[in-house]
Amino acid sequence: MSQKVLFITSPFTQLNTPYPATAYLKGFLNTKSIRSNQCDLGIEVILELFSSAGIKNLFQEIDLKNGEWSANSQRMIHLRNEYIQTIDPVIAFLHGKNDALTHVICDGNFLPEASRFGQVEDLEWAFGTMGIMDKAKHLGTLYLEDLSDLIIETTDPHFGFSRYAERLGRSAATFDEIDRELKAPDGLIDGILLRLLQQKIEIYQPTIVALSVPFPGNLYCAFKCGQWLKKHHPEIKIAMGGGFPNTELRSLTDPHVFDYLDFITLDDGEAPLLNLAEHLDGNRSVTDLKRTFVRINGEVVYQNGSTSGDFSQSEVGVPDYSDFLLEKYLSVIEIANPMHRLWSDGRWNKMTLAHGCYWGRCTFCDTSLDYIKRYEPNTAKLLCDRIEQMILQTGQIGFHFVDEAAPPALMRALALEIIRRKITVVWWTNIRFEKSFTYDLCLLLKESGCIAVSGGLEVASDRLLGMINKGVSLAKVAKVTDHFTRAGIMVHAYLMYGFPTQTVQETIDSLEVVRQLFEAGVVQSGFWHQFAMTAHSPVGLNPAQFKAKIENAELGTFANNDLIHSDPTGADHELFSEGLRKSLFNYMHGICFDFPLQDWFDFKVPRTTVAPDFIQKAIDLDDFETPSPSAKIYWLGGTVSARYFSKKKKSQTFEMAELTFFNKKQDLVIQLKQDEGKWLFEQIPEVSVGGNKSINFAELTKSFEGQTGSDFVLFWNSTAIKNIRENGLLML
Repeated sequence: MSQKVLFITSPFTQLNTPYPATAYLKGFLNTKSIRSNQCDLGIEVILELFSSAGIKNLFQEIDLKNGEWSANSQRMIHLRNEYIQTIDPVIAFLHGKNDALTHVICDGNFLPEASRFGQVEDLEWAFGTMGIMDKAKHLGTLYLEDLSDLIIETTDPHFGFSRYAERLGRSAATFDEIDRELKAPDGLIDGILLRLLQQKIEIYQPTIVALSVPFPGNLYCAFKCGQWLKKHHPEIKIAMGGGFPNTELRSLTDPHVFDYLDFITLDDGEAPLLNLAEHLDGNRSVTDLKRTFVRINGEVVYQNGSTSGDFSQSEVGVPDYSDFLLEKYLSVIEIANPMHRLWSDGRWNKMTLAHGCYWGRCTFCDTSLDYIKRYEPNTAKLLCDRIEQMILQTGQIGFHFVDEAAPPALMRALALEIIRRKITVVWWTNIRFEKSFTYDLCLLLKESGCIAVSGGLEVASDRLLGMINKGVSLAKVAKVTDHFTRAGIMVHAYLMYGFPTQTVQETIDSLEVVRQLFEAGVVQSGFWHQFAMTAHSPVGLNPAQFKAKIENAELGTFANNDLIHSDPTGADHELFSEGLRKSLFNYMHGICFDFPLQDWFDFKVPRTTVAPDFIQKAIDLDDFETPSPSAKIYWLGGTVSARYFSKKKKSQTFEMAELTFFNKKQDLVIQLKQDEGKWLFEQIPEVSVGGNKSINFAELTKSFEGQTGSDFVLFWNSTAIKNIRENGLLML
């Protein structure tokens, strides 16, 4: 094939790690021997801007404007030399170099400080137990955010570290405003972006530029790249894909969009991109493209005549992170939220355990779209093969599995495979708080390297959880979060308010449930989101069923996803935003649990109807465990030694066994009857996770009762076995 693809992630997504979409597609093209390269222009623009030369240019541009700036910006302008002098060392520190700078940053005499440093009185509170490295990263992040505020006020109101001109992309029913911005004179950021784009075109000389637009905050810069390419390289074909087109542009009709692009593809990009390359090679007609918008005779046409199916997960190849500047990403800590810290601090290889969502029923989610509704899991073997290849490729052992909700059965299989292969990895993912996550499963996940999970508690009300079709109850969520926490895995809860028909009482009761979850210590991190109705969700497709009314029912010519709606039967949800945010901030810091809920709001709210011990009772409720005959038994611990001896008691002699279990932290010593001890000593190697056998409860029962003549269920529930189970004997 004669095509050569350049994948571009347009500014901005994350500072700490590449967005994975282009790595997935590059990995796929490798399997088809199609040449491709990729770049993250977001991090490259940031590094150009936040350098001594870039900051010097910024202040020169500000001088030319001679504007009337705020006192905060004027202070920073007066401190220009300090910013120019410190920026390169700070960026190197956030790259993971110059660790010695930690001390002077924390001393408070190195960084110039503006308004963002008004938060520093909370630092000892937030970082007192976390070490000075984290504190220095946070101060370095505040320093960059001060500079960001300066850029927004004086130079470019669209700027943002993880998004650019996001307002233009959000709810852009028409293309007109974006079009006007694109035709305005280039600003400082535009100049850096286009200079870098020119360099990439000269280096890679592509025939196709594929622009990845995962979020609204990537949209403007993607079109800016398209604009420059149309002017300077009209021979290069330009395609756009990603999360934003997949959700927002499915009903696109405005032909002016194609003044900047040639193609827009929807959903999984592998088959549409391959078909597009075949078309440009002259081997496929335009009508045989797959899920692709084009402009023909001045009109937008959706072409989907291809008979090619989508590629299975086993066919898409290993994500390829080559070409990315992996050593140049920045570890930042924006706020003292433990889960947000994972998102923004450190390099993570991003992978997907399964295509789509195994649950796929939540009424607020885009369940009608392919990325949710078409569920196809990978195998644990294939995932581990790819994990090992990616570790060799990137040198990084951290993995973020970016599934909508990771399937528990696949997580279990993956954890077992990781342990069997003795792969050292650190990983985290998103889950549903469902009953499959037993304490034993959580222990297994922890042993395989899992450090955190995030899950949707959403609206902490059983009535609304039913409407959302989440498939969980508050009591079950409490139990599952306790399992994860006791296993040593951090829990982050996505929280939602404002779902249609939610009352004031339910909002306050939700807050009380959240308070109790944090007070019980079973949730360590959380974030409240106000409900947003989308066109492709069950609630957006059938608003009347949820007693909501769509206010912007008429389709726009550009983006159509966010639906403005009214909730005639519910509360005025906007009123609660600040109180929910403020209370959660305090709960995450382990304080203010005794504050009346009324104190978080400056208007009258009702008393909660939730019992004050509701969550604790749910946690304490014993799950009577009736072992399933097919449940698999695994030993996670180390080696075991046995000593056999006789024990005399009064006139009787008992033959005994003493088993010592050697674990990482401490040894466990138990004594059993000799026949039981011998049997157990023989079984441990058989049920070891590192072995090749898989033994179930029924098989152990038969073996034990045949060898000892005793009741296995009684033995399994004995104090000795309970102690061993606490130390790594699992039933899954």
